[in-house]
Amino acid sequence: MEVRPEYLSPCGLYCGVCAVLYADRDGNRKFKERLVDVYKGKLPDSANLMADDIRCKGCLSDEPFLFCRECAIKACTREKGYTGCHQCDAFPCRLIEEFPIPLGRKVMLRAVPYRREHGTEKWVADEEARYDCPACGHKLFRGAKRCNQCGTPVDLD
Repeated sequence: MEVRPEYLSPCGLYCGVCAVLYADRDGNRKFKERLVDVYKGKLPDSANLMADDIRCKGCLSDEPFLFCRECAIKACTREKGYTGCHQCDAFPCRLIEEFPIPLGRKVMLRAVPYRREHGTEKWVADEEARYDCPACGHKLFRGAKRCNQCGTPVDLD
C-alpha cells in the first residue's frame, strides 16, 4: 500500500477516507451538494459554501479543502515542528476539544493515539481498512451511515 503524504493530516482525520476528497475525485455533483448541507454554517466562514467549494486533493496538498487551508491544528503542528498531533504531549488540546464537527473530534480522539502507538504506516493501512463495507467490501468514507453499493447500514467511526 502506498502512503500518500498529502493525505497525512496533522489532526488525525486521514484524508484517504474523506467524503470531500471522494466527491471531488469522482466529480460527484450530487454528493457535493449533500456535503454542502453537512458543512454549511458549521465551519468557520462557511455561510456561503457552495458545491463548487467541495474540492480537495488532501490536507497537505496544494489544493486542500477550503476549511483545511486555514486550519488552526495544522498551523499549530507546523509552529511546533511536528508532522501531526501524534507527536505532541499536549494532545488533546483545546483545538481538538473545540473542533466544530463532533464526528471529526471523535475520530481525532481515536486516531491520534493510535497513530502515536502504531506508527504512520499502520495508522494509514488501518484507516483504509476500517472504511470497507463489512458486507460487500466497497470503499466507504468517514461518516458514512450506509454502504452506497449494497445498502448495508454501517457505523465505522
